[in-house]
Amino acid sequence: MNASWLNLGQILKVNASKYQDKLCLKDSNRRFSFNETNKRVNQLSNALLSLGLKKGDRLSVLLENCIEIVEVYLACAKTGIVINPINFRLTAQDVAYICDNADSKAFIVEEEFIPLVESIRKDIPKVKDYISVGDKRIKEYFNYNDLIVKSPKTEPPTLYEVKPKDTWVLLYTSGTTGKPKGVVRSHESYTAFYLINAVDFGFTEKDICLNVMPLCHVNSTFFSFTFTYIGGAIYINPARKFDPEEILQIIEKERITFISLIPTHYSIILSVPAGIKSQYDVSSIKKLLCSSAPARGDIKKKIMEFFSRPQDGTQSEASGHNVELYEAYGSTEAGIVTVLKPYEQFTNLGSIGRESCGTDCIKILDEKGKEVPAGEVGELYSRGPMLFDEYYKLPDKTRKSFQGEWFSAGDLARKDENGYYYIVDRKDNMIITGGEHVYPSEVEEVIARHPKVLDVAVIGVTDAKWGESVKAIIIPKSGENITQEEIIEFSKDKLAGYKKPKSVEVIKSDQMPRTASGKIQHRELRKKYES
Repeated sequence: MNASWLNLGQILKVNASKYQDKLCLKDSNRRFSFNETNKRVNQLSNALLSLGLKKGDRLSVLLENCIEIVEVYLACAKTGIVINPINFRLTAQDVAYICDNADSKAFIVEEEFIPLVESIRKDIPKVKDYISVGDKRIKEYFNYNDLIVKSPKTEPPTLYEVKPKDTWVLLYTSGTTGKPKGVVRSHESYTAFYLINAVDFGFTEKDICLNVMPLCHVNSTFFSFTFTYIGGAIYINPARKFDPEEILQIIEKERITFISLIPTHYSIILSVPAGIKSQYDVSSIKKLLCSSAPARGDIKKKIMEFFSRPQDGTQSEASGHNVELYEAYGSTEAGIVTVLKPYEQFTNLGSIGRESCGTDCIKILDEKGKEVPAGEVGELYSRGPMLFDEYYKLPDKTRKSFQGEWFSAGDLARKDENGYYYIVDRKDNMIITGGEHVYPSEVEEVIARHPKVLDVAVIGVTDAKWGESVKAIIIPKSGENITQEEIIEFSKDKLAGYKKPKSVEVIKSDQMPRTASGKIQHRELRKKYES
């Protein structure tokens, strides 16, 4: 074997020897050490190989957050099988499209989703073997636990046949602006991320990560598996419903040191009544990540104040506890592109930070592919070792996303004189009203300051006079009533006339379309309000 960085499956073998009985994986009912995890993953690896799956074959997975999905990722890393994790919130039609488009030969399905999968079996003829996760024995499905019990605990023969540039994950984009695309990612790109992550965030083997984000999403595969790689631990929390008090309970009981959440999650935690929040000791938290969207300054301050609060109520400075808040910008395709460090949080409000460790210089390009001066808006391009390989079966889309070696996820951004980057909006979300360009994120940032607003999305809707007009869709805070007039009046002196919302829709939280990672799907909102 040529010397190279070990992939996640190979490093698990090393860590099983190095850390042995140290905690590796945990949920509310089960606990596995590194040694136990490695043995279970070996059994799963050997079971998958015994079914006839081989290096390069696709394996679709429809599971909620659970220990099993972690084991599947690791088994695929040891065998060279390509995991295709599917968002469990998708419709049957979407699941069928992804599984078939991925050319999957086998499908691992949680019991709960078997009726859905049964309804689409005729649409996924390439799948030969089905595996169920759960206690029931289901006709025409291999049972996951039975496969593990019957298989040897020895390392699979394929362990070191898997090379750095081989594909590990075929992960479909969340589809915020169009049909999901299969993102082909190598072992090498993930290994680079785990090592860069440890440097940028200062993680060590003593850390315990609470995984909340869905493991069918890139955020979790980027951040959770960093800890498996460096010898830390992961606590797996089901991702179907975000319960803020349950999160606080887990942090206290498990002495969690790191958690990655989106701004909406933090807002929900902060909205828990003070009397309830104060019951929980969150002083074990050392680092927090906020991603997917920039957090407002007032939210940042409240986040750090709450998580820096020691159990005895004394001043955090006196207790020596001071939580570190990070923000990051990236994509399924590019990995983590920029990081805003704790010491930069209030001096560079709204910024996504500067280049992450190991990322090559970022370029902001105009429509002709030329770099724009500092302060001007253009499309953000980056390159680095975390970059994906291609869009699966979509050579034209792959080519259009690159300028040479530089990739763009379609985000519009600007760079200031000090080298800090600011996301203006997604290119596809931009509203053109009366010939003027409106970036929804700018309007959303203003409306979000309203004391009654929990969350907001801004879209363009057809307007006979202006082409498009600005529409705000708002989720009010619990117990609050809010009117269109209030929002328009609130925006009056804070936005230019053409940027102010012309109409406002108030909806419930569960009516807001979101991706698996919690991002608002502006495309779905546009479809709804244009129909």
